Amino acid sequence: MARLRLGPLLRYVDDSTATVWVEADRPCTAEVRCADGAKGTANTFQIAGHHYALIPVTGLRPGTETAYEVRLGDSGGPVWPLPDSPFPPSTIRTPGEGDDEALRVTFGSCRWAAPPSGEHDPVGPDALDTLAARIATGTAADRPDVLLLLGDQVYADNTSEATRRWLAARRNLNDPPGDQVADYEEYTHLYYESWLDPEVRWLLSTVPSCMIFDDHDVIDDWNTSAAWLAEMRATPWWRERVLSGLMSYWVYQHIGNLPPAELERDELYATLRSTPDGTDALRAFAAASDADPGATRWSYRRDFGRVRLLMIDTRAARVLDEQNRAMIDPDEARWLREQALDGVGGAGGAADDAGRAEDGSGRAADGSGRAVGYDHLLIGTSLPWLLPHLIHDAEGWNAALCRGERGARWARFGENLRRRSDLEHWAAFPSSFDALTSLIAEAGTGVGSPATVCVLSGDVHHAYIAEPTWPAGGGPEARVLQLTCSPVHNSIPASIKLGFRFGWSRVGRALGRRFVRHGRMARAAINWRKTGGPWFGNQLMTLTLRGRAADVQLDQAQVVKGVGTRLETTQRSRLS
Repeated sequence: MARLRLGPLLRYVDDSTATVWVEADRPCTAEVRCADGAKGTANTFQIAGHHYALIPVTGLRPGTETAYEVRLGDSGGPVWPLPDSPFPPSTIRTPGEGDDEALRVTFGSCRWAAPPSGEHDPVGPDALDTLAARIATGTAADRPDVLLLLGDQVYADNTSEATRRWLAARRNLNDPPGDQVADYEEYTHLYYESWLDPEVRWLLSTVPSCMIFDDHDVIDDWNTSAAWLAEMRATPWWRERVLSGLMSYWVYQHIGNLPPAELERDELYATLRSTPDGTDALRAFAAASDADPGATRWSYRRDFGRVRLLMIDTRAARVLDEQNRAMIDPDEARWLREQALDGVGGAGGAADDAGRAEDGSGRAADGSGRAVGYDHLLIGTSLPWLLPHLIHDAEGWNAALCRGERGARWARFGENLRRRSDLEHWAAFPSSFDALTSLIAEAGTGVGSPATVCVLSGDVHHAYIAEPTWPAGGGPEARVLQLTCSPVHNSIPASIKLGFRFGWSRVGRALGRRFVRHGRMARAAINWRKTGGPWFGNQLMTLTLRGRAADVQLDQAQVVKGVGTRLETTQRSRLS
């Protein structure tokens, strides 16, 4: 009989459909049965000896919550929930049909797998574990409607002691890449280690999730520069590593991001489900994606009622030529612009504002009185758009040096500094920073524009809130914020903490202006200030969006004497 190897993960949910991801230990038909009669089935597909299914569940009703179970082939009974589980039943909760229903979006990034229960955790309690405990013992209001994981879901280049022992049992760690993962099978072990954590496994089974990769999902500084990429491609182990990273990301994370209708149009997905073994087809896809950044779109759009999420790939879509350096390639940039302006009637927007009027709620309406546009725009990008001023200016200065603004000697120095200091955020791609800034202003202005535009990021192992301002008369009508939250479960050295604090200071800003002058750089078209933080610790942020109102809350995982570990709310702010 088939057994459940990993999952279930509840991924996409709308008012009538959902998708549930599972991995089984053999080929079978995977089935989801809901208590209210909704159900779905899917045959597994095979990759490198592993068997997966993404099960479409249909027949759900708007504004309801139903428990579900998973069955595999002739298993004879449910393989989920697990027998004697200490957690409540996993459920699928669908949104209601009202425009003013609240949406709770919880997000964070950078999670080392927690050690087994009972072992000392050197980086403190895991925020996802503590979120699971809060939901399991709390009320419906404690449960987010969607969980955004903004990169570094697994660490292929920084493995745990237990994983290193497992790797040493299958190959010689004296050979490259040493104690880092080398192939697809080793990637699957990382996902087992991370997602078989009992609290996290239950959490992902009952809260829908959206994911995007960052560098550690493949390797630190992934695609930081053309020179870096050339050096990696010259090593004997890199090709297997990057192809395995992309293949496993597609299976374990990417396909669950997509709506069922989009999956049905996906040629690769159709091919894998129609062949006995899809390994070669998926490997060819990964090779094409690695060779040409424009070959695959990892970015995606999700609409949650009147809230739009645009999740941006800031790793695989890069243009690395120093003279044309860009965070995302031209096709990706066009896609991002189209999605951000779809329904918005600002200058250059995709909507026609002729004949539209206000509907009394502050939203634009067409002739039928139906609201157009959206109320909130969320831009998910693993790397922050707005950084401390000193760090922003240092990254722009470094980019200027690397493209030869101060000559070949400074260019060599700049490349070395870029790698040692991780100077690769939006500021390190000045033209892309400017383009995103301009797009945000355009999307936030005009008929149908949102109340807020929030850029959601992680990566930097702390949390903060920053707010930009435009020159007089040139800013958007929407309130714009950079919301950064990281890590979920990781650490940050004291020296880096000091560096980030100093980067926001008046002295840090003055030093940054010196970098600007030396790099012969133009000043940014906007200014910004830190309005919250920095906060350090394992943490998650939650946006609560209701109509055109928005609130943000920061929760930190803490050890409470006599209680254990739990999430403590350390900050609440009204955004609109």
